[in-house]
Amino acid sequence: MDIRFPRPSVTVGVVAVLLASTAAVVVTGAGAASAASVTFAPVADTYVQSDTASTNYGTSPQLVVDNSPVRRSFLRFTVSGISGTVTSAKLRLRTIGGNDGSDAGGTFRRMTNTTWSETGTTWSNQPSIDGATLGSIGAVSGSSWYEVDVTAAVTGNGTYSFGATSTSGDGAYYGTRESGADAPQLVVTTGTTTPPASGDPVFVGAGDIANSGSGDTATAALLDSIPGTVFTTGDNVYDNGTASQFASYYEPTWGRHKARTRPSPGNHDYNTPGATGYYGYFGTAAGPSGRGYYSFDLGNWHIVSLNSNISMSAGSTQEQWLRADLAASGKPCTLAYWHHPLFTSSSNHAPSTSTRPLYQALYDYNADVVVWGHNHVYERFAPMNPAGAADASRGMRSFVAGMGGASHYGFGTIQPNSEARNSSAYGVLKFTLHSGSYDWQFVPVAGQTYNDTGTATCH
Repeated sequence: MDIRFPRPSVTVGVVAVLLASTAAVVVTGAGAASAASVTFAPVADTYVQSDTASTNYGTSPQLVVDNSPVRRSFLRFTVSGISGTVTSAKLRLRTIGGNDGSDAGGTFRRMTNTTWSETGTTWSNQPSIDGATLGSIGAVSGSSWYEVDVTAAVTGNGTYSFGATSTSGDGAYYGTRESGADAPQLVVTTGTTTPPASGDPVFVGAGDIANSGSGDTATAALLDSIPGTVFTTGDNVYDNGTASQFASYYEPTWGRHKARTRPSPGNHDYNTPGATGYYGYFGTAAGPSGRGYYSFDLGNWHIVSLNSNISMSAGSTQEQWLRADLAASGKPCTLAYWHHPLFTSSSNHAPSTSTRPLYQALYDYNADVVVWGHNHVYERFAPMNPAGAADASRGMRSFVAGMGGASHYGFGTIQPNSEARNSSAYGVLKFTLHSGSYDWQFVPVAGQTYNDTGTATCH
């Protein structure tokens, strides 16, 4: 994958680091529908402490692993309703806030005892941590998610206990099932994902994603079974794009796909001055901090992520960079994405005409597809020129893909050339990028039936 950041003076050494940090982003192939992931909450969790041998901590908001005093943690999950072969099981824990972290997050083992009492377990009567070692967590910091691969222990439906210990005198503290969104998770994946015979890259995502609701949980589950590069069309987390909101809302859901995500920022991300929560969370994958526009290649396609929260006017730094980037691309097909839509029929946010210079630049260089968010709906437009007129020869097909998890909006006056719309289904928009054409598909979450599919050729 070729990545182009808007700073041509970056040294070779830095470029090597950037390429290494994004090498895992590209996964070709479309996922088969037979794969599925289910997230289970613990049915019990507690810890015990050596110098308070008769005290029970079953209702504590934290789990602790430590060696001074010795503290051990226990978790129990009941897995039910899954079918097929378990291909992955991950135990996920979030460190509490207000703590400096630890140099060791603990060693986790399976336990044969699955009937211990959450409210009755003490140091004096603790169950034995007697099973095989499953994995360890290294150094941890506060307010962050960590995971341990427990696939070797979780084989299907049933009850599973895990025990955690530490040899460090600097304790690690995690949230418990009393912690709401910060509670431990057991993410179990079944089935397989098989790439299409073509092996062509898949580009999949949505915008307007994570909050305290369940929509983002459902769309993240779709991504679990769709390999490929993930994109976001902004407003990644609500309401203000803070580091805490990224940790609490985005990380437990779409965050598990962070290593393959190529984001773009939205206005809610910029509710935190300078979008520091956004840039801090995504790091180099978001492009240079404060700019947020960059490009990369997938197969025969050139992909451009733009920033509609900063100047986009003709002659602006971003617009000039875009034209130079497109001129330098040797790929025959081009897709661009950003947050604010130039064309939309939603009644909540009017078309963002300030984005037109970006659209014009893309049109001038024969780009093919544009994807937006901002309005919490799905909408597809026929190929159009920058004035919004139908243009079958050179026009770009555009999509509003704001159905990532935030509460839905409605539609108002339907704009010219709007070909498909939905305001009730959460889902993701999946592109399969062929050498001279592309397929698109709206993939709805479980329980929804809306779909929109099609195929088109590049210019």
